Parts: sequence; C-alpha cells; structure tokens
Amino acid sequence: MSVTTPAPSGASPATRAARVFTDSWTITLRDLRHWVRRPGPVVLGWFFPVLMVLMFGGLFGGAIGAPSGGPGGSGAGDYIDFLVPGMFAMTMLFGLETTMTAVTTDAARGVTDRFRSMPMNSSVVVMGRGIADMLDSAVGLAVMFATGLLLGWRGDGGPAGTLAAVGLLLLLRFAVLWVGIFIGLVAGGPEAVASVQILIWPVGFLSSVFVDPATMPSWLGAVAEWNPLSATATAVRRLFGDPGWAGESWVAQHATLMAVLWPLLLIAVFLPLSARTFRRLGD
Repeated sequence: MSVTTPAPSGASPATRAARVFTDSWTITLRDLRHWVRRPGPVVLGWFFPVLMVLMFGGLFGGAIGAPSGGPGGSGAGDYIDFLVPGMFAMTMLFGLETTMTAVTTDAARGVTDRFRSMPMNSSVVVMGRGIADMLDSAVGLAVMFATGLLLGWRGDGGPAGTLAAVGLLLLLRFAVLWVGIFIGLVAGGPEAVASVQILIWPVGFLSSVFVDPATMPSWLGAVAEWNPLSATATAVRRLFGDPGWAGESWVAQHATLMAVLWPLLLIAVFLPLSARTFRRLGD
C-alpha cells in the first residue's frame, strides 16, 4: 500500500483536500481488498438481517400483526410491511459491530500504529475506514430491500419518499459509524468488543423495530419511543407509506425530525472524540 506525501505547508486548500481524499481512498481500497480475500464475514453481515426478518416475520408475524393505529390491518402479511422498514434501521445498527471489530483488530495487530507513522494526514485512516463501512452498509441495505420485495413488502412512498428514507437510513449508519470507531479505538482489543456487542441487542429490541411501544409497560414504552432507532424506523415507515404506530408523545409525532437530530447529535459528539482519540494513540 502506498500513500502520497503530505501537502506542503503552503499548499492551497484544494491541494490539501485532494491529498486527503487520495489517501483516504487508498485506505478504503485496502479494506475492500481484505473483504475480497475473506468474504465470509462480510457476506454473513449482509445476510444476518435477512435471517432476522425471516425468523420474526415467519415465526412471530401471525401472532404479532401490525399496530392497529397504522394504515395497515393485522396479520402476518401486514406485519411484514411493519417489520421490513424497521429492519432497514436495525441493519444500520448492526454495522456498529463491523466497525468496532475492524478498528480493534487493526489496533491489536499494530496496523494502526504503522498508519500513524506514515507521511499522511492522520484523519485519512478513520475516513478510509468510514468510506469502506458506508459502502458495506449500502450493499447490506440493498440486500435487505431485495429480501423485503421477495417477501411481499412494497413501499408506496414514491421515488421521493424512497430517496428520503434511504437518506435517513444512511445518515443513521454514518452516525453509528463514528460511535463504532470511537469504541473500537478505546477498547482494549478484539475480545473487548464482545461485551459491547451484547448491548446492541437491548438497544435494538427496546425500540419500535419489532413491536408497537404502546404494547410495553408505560415506562419501557417511553424509553423505546426516545430510542434513536425508533425515530428512524418510524420515519422510514411513514416515508414508505407502511403501517406504523400512532404514538401520542411529542417524539412520536416528530419522528422524522428526530431521525435527523439524533444522528447529527451522535456525529457531533463521537466524530471529534474519535479524531482526538486517534491522534492520542500511543501517547
């Protein structure tokens, strides 16, 4: 792997930006080549959400049904319409594990230290990691879209609604990306990631991805309503015209706004933390 030398101190902003982009893309290609050589974990990451949809839609769909407050009715077919958009959001959350594992593995093998010793801007390492993970998530989302269509799900929001929904989903993934990079940098090693992975499941289930929060105890339902994952799942359902839950709280009524604000808040907190932590590695 080769990188360009840093731009001279007197270089123009355009030249500096071009160097940063070139080096970031070099790091991205390095990660993509690793996926080609070891495709198993990548493919498993794409199809694990598919297994979740089949399990919940096929095993539990008939018993759960779609929320009565939504435009759909109840039953397994309607539950698929409720579940699939929620799983789009859940897929973005699952990407956290991929990011954490990659970052901690590079740190444990000394790859991160070698990157920091090379003549390039330190920011390009995390930027390259981010670009690679966003590409991975885009493919995973496409796999989920194909799965939903095969199961009978149909989004009725039109091209504009579809583009807006995809934009919100990728915005959530971009925010989760920086959370994963930060946790991966501060984790002691790949084995420490397992303890963090356990927390992903409560965050995912304590949301509106699988059921209406109104079916939960009141205090638990309130927590689920304020879950950032619930905001994105609810907003995506509305944009696709799928069955949803008609919560009366402020956060439920402004789910689309919160689907933008929550990721921006996470980015504002964890992007600077990730950059600072990376610069201080080895100090």
